[in-house]
Amino acid sequence: MSSGRKKFNMDPRKGIAFLTSSGLVCHRPEDVAQFLYKGEGLNKTAIGEYLGERDTFNLQVLQAFVDLHEFTGLNLVQALRQFLWSFRLPGEAQKIDRMMEAFAGRYCQCNNGVFQLSDTCYVLSFAIIMLNTSLHNPNVRDRPSVENFISMNRGINNGGDLPEALLRNLYESIKNEPFKIPEDDGNDLTLTFFNPDREGWLLKLGGRIKTWKRRWFILTDNCLYYFEYTTDKEPRGIIPLENLSIREVEDPKKPNCFELFLPNTRGQMIKACKTDAEGKVVEGNHEVYRISAPTHEEKESWINSIRACISKDPFYDMLAKRKKKISKSKSFA
Repeated sequence: MSSGRKKFNMDPRKGIAFLTSSGLVCHRPEDVAQFLYKGEGLNKTAIGEYLGERDTFNLQVLQAFVDLHEFTGLNLVQALRQFLWSFRLPGEAQKIDRMMEAFAGRYCQCNNGVFQLSDTCYVLSFAIIMLNTSLHNPNVRDRPSVENFISMNRGINNGGDLPEALLRNLYESIKNEPFKIPEDDGNDLTLTFFNPDREGWLLKLGGRIKTWKRRWFILTDNCLYYFEYTTDKEPRGIIPLENLSIREVEDPKKPNCFELFLPNTRGQMIKACKTDAEGKVVEGNHEVYRISAPTHEEKESWINSIRACISKDPFYDMLAKRKKKISKSKSFA
């Protein structure tokens, strides 16, 4: 069984195939779900990746996994705490959508009458996840008030408003205690880079000392990481892409250049970090990050990939779609 767990943590699909073909886990959605739910020795990022897949069997496992959760009598924040601790949400919007849809359906099944529609539960769940980020992410300057949170969720209960006392209670719960993100036992940063949006060699211009250095870049989880070598387990630098923009630039010394910058600011340093020569983590020294790609095609590809990460917030995108669906269903009622 231990070798099966290791295989699963390295490649969830191959790991489950090994476990079922070896007879260690029955090839039934309920049995695979139980194996993932117990989670002994399993990487929670890998669990999230497997549950997020679109194959018919994976979808059945997802439903069986969600059904193992007992949400009866829990408020929505309590249920989300339990659910989001059992695996780690993947980064892809479609995967998140399927998982949160299954969660909302299960919560409404366990707590009949709390919401008129499971879509209401879905929208409010995303609003709570975003609230958690807004209240506890050090990079977010403007903290939403409880009044902002209440206003944001008007009209989501089949066209009507949810009780203000309910929303205040949920707000205070998140404000007082943020969600705990699963951290895998004995794990380093390696699994963060397990399935990146893009990776490759690029040249980066230094901040204080204007020299070009070749670095291995990985784009994942709305961050750009760079390493000295592909075999390094921890990055030399981390550039969060939140609030940044990207543009093509001409450079007299290097071809195929682009820049990451803070729009509408002058003289402000980008919030980023790196390790210095002594291995200490220090703040970056860049008003802009100028980067050079090996070819024109790679430059275009990197720009498109980074731009997609910057502009596409899956939470806001899916929230807007679901709110639109609720308003349409109300108008046809």
